[in-house]
Amino acid sequence: MGPKQAIFASLAEVAQALGHQHRLELLEHLAQGERSVEDLSARAALGFANTSRHLQILRRARLVEVRRQGKHMLYRLAGDAEVVELLQSLGRVGERNLAEIGRVMADYFRARDALEPVSRQDLMARLEDGSVIVLDVRPEDEFALGHLPGALNIPLSALEHRLAELPAGREVVAYCRGPYCVLSFEAVAALRARGYLVHRLEDGYPEWKAAGLPVEAAA
Repeated sequence: MGPKQAIFASLAEVAQALGHQHRLELLEHLAQGERSVEDLSARAALGFANTSRHLQILRRARLVEVRRQGKHMLYRLAGDAEVVELLQSLGRVGERNLAEIGRVMADYFRARDALEPVSRQDLMARLEDGSVIVLDVRPEDEFALGHLPGALNIPLSALEHRLAELPAGREVVAYCRGPYCVLSFEAVAALRARGYLVHRLEDGYPEWKAAGLPVEAAA
């Protein structure tokens, strides 16, 4: 096998590892931070053995790394920025080339938020002048692992009962796990129905972090 063929063979292994919807979802969860197999199994609604099998495939392709903590095996992305950028590229190609993705984007996502999302660069500028409230609608444990600077964490499930924490008359920019995470779309739709000036960040926390922008985490 020549050098080019050897490289292509290795790249094909990475592509094969990405070739399952459950593994893509596991990568999305791991992009929020390090997780145990048990936690990933619950979040992805998969059996423990099935989750372990998918993680081993991702590990062989060097997309994830693992360490032991007591009785638990903890997984994390092997190179956050590179893996997140790979998933972004896959999404762009899919949105451009696959009609089914276009249909889902139109029927579900754009039906809930047809307005142009806020770019990372635009949000950085607004953060600097304090003109916007950044709303993280992910679960609290994901927020603790890392979030945008100064973000307010109100999980989507608690949003209706914590509206008083959002000052009236201030623009809100909501974000969650990534470009296909439904949490921010649902939050935007719910807040607009209640009269809030709200927009969605163009993607999510992993893409923000991968871009080298500042993040915060719980102590």
